[in-house]
Amino acid sequence: MTEPQILTFGCRLNAYESEVMRAHAAAAGLQDAIIVNTCAVTAEAERQARQAIRRARRERPHARVIVTGCGAQIDPLAYAAMPEVDHVLGNAEKMRAESFRALAGGTGDRIIVDDIMRVRETAGHLLAGFGGRARAFVQVQQGCDHRCTFCIIPYGRGPSRSVPLGEIVGQVRSLVEAGTREVVLTGVDITAYGADLPGRPTLGQMARRLLAQVPELPRLRLSSLDPVEVDDDLLRLLADEPRLLPHLHLSLQAGDDLILKRMKRRHSRADAIAFCERARGARPDVVFGADLIAGFPTETAVMFESSLRLVEDCGLTFLHVFPYSARRGTPAARMPQIPAAERKARATRLRAEGDAARRRFFESRIGAEARVLVEKCGPDGASGHCEHFAPVRLREPVPAGAIAAARITGAEDEGLVGTVEAESVAATHPHPGPLPLRGRGDAGAAAGFASPLYRAAGEGGCEGASRVGVGGY
Repeated sequence: MTEPQILTFGCRLNAYESEVMRAHAAAAGLQDAIIVNTCAVTAEAERQARQAIRRARRERPHARVIVTGCGAQIDPLAYAAMPEVDHVLGNAEKMRAESFRALAGGTGDRIIVDDIMRVRETAGHLLAGFGGRARAFVQVQQGCDHRCTFCIIPYGRGPSRSVPLGEIVGQVRSLVEAGTREVVLTGVDITAYGADLPGRPTLGQMARRLLAQVPELPRLRLSSLDPVEVDDDLLRLLADEPRLLPHLHLSLQAGDDLILKRMKRRHSRADAIAFCERARGARPDVVFGADLIAGFPTETAVMFESSLRLVEDCGLTFLHVFPYSARRGTPAARMPQIPAAERKARATRLRAEGDAARRRFFESRIGAEARVLVEKCGPDGASGHCEHFAPVRLREPVPAGAIAAARITGAEDEGLVGTVEAESVAATHPHPGPLPLRGRGDAGAAAGFASPLYRAAGEGGCEGASRVGVGGY
């Protein structure tokens, strides 16, 4: 008998929910099961999930295969029709302990999927840890009330609903006590946070209160933001709170105003550029990631060039580029389509532009200091991510879970190389201070951090804490 294996696809919210399911399954005594937590953002994501389901059945023919996630919520009958699948759980049902008690007791129905659009609250969960990792995802919001023409996810996640601050604080405290050094606030549309709560607190207000109530949390990171929804409180927090890390991932999608309108996005090209300028005014060393779609229906070559130029005009550093994928039931799927080969070609050009921007940023960091959250370590060195979310390879072995001050000595295609400057345990988290820019898009180019810091979490050791690879910020 073995504990359930969980295969996670897609977003950081799915990663968090997989940990909740792991806890529910363990408490229920569920054994010999494979849980596949699917994503439905693109057709490719669903193809990969189906492929994993078939592989799981081949490799463990006697295990029960349980499929959940957005793919299962949106089209449960399609997954139930797969001969490899034993049970299908909806997105609300997968978060309920009773679902796993029923499965463990052999009383669970084959399809357990209700109408997600009728869900109005987030279910409370308290994770004692996040698989031993130094970075943990915490859900603060669920669902989406917007209807972007390309997106099927609202039908998999339901309406927007926020987690009350008290529950967030309790979860973060529990994780920090278990050794978590960095928390990522995640959801489907986190900039919509608070609209459904008493007093309508904003994301910025919630984050400020969270940091005030959990002073022992060293690092707080945000997942994907809608730039038009970012509140002034969040920008003020970015300016004056060093524990809020200077890395913002933006849901931009395109750089042409007509395409943005056809996508039913609520920002313009000028809005995106203005937001990046405001954020840099608040925190000069901030770096930006962004989601961009290549080959959206009706996109001309001239419109695509606008998206290419947005990388430079906004000073983007980390891109997540997707060729447009038609999702059945969405308005964009009924629009005139760009040939698949052209979509892929445009995505390749956008990725190349992103690669060049990322290399420029990496090179600009040589000689600077960085605080690296160590996620893997071994006898010959360690690796993790700095505050700007750039991967860093350290030449010295450093315990997993430590936050090490390193001098960046080199840049590689996929990240930075550094040397640990000092080893001292600190009880506080000093403000690194602003970093001056060397050029457009080269945020954080010069050194300017406070004194070196090496901060261990609990016992330390080299046994774990690798990041869940489930997509970008």
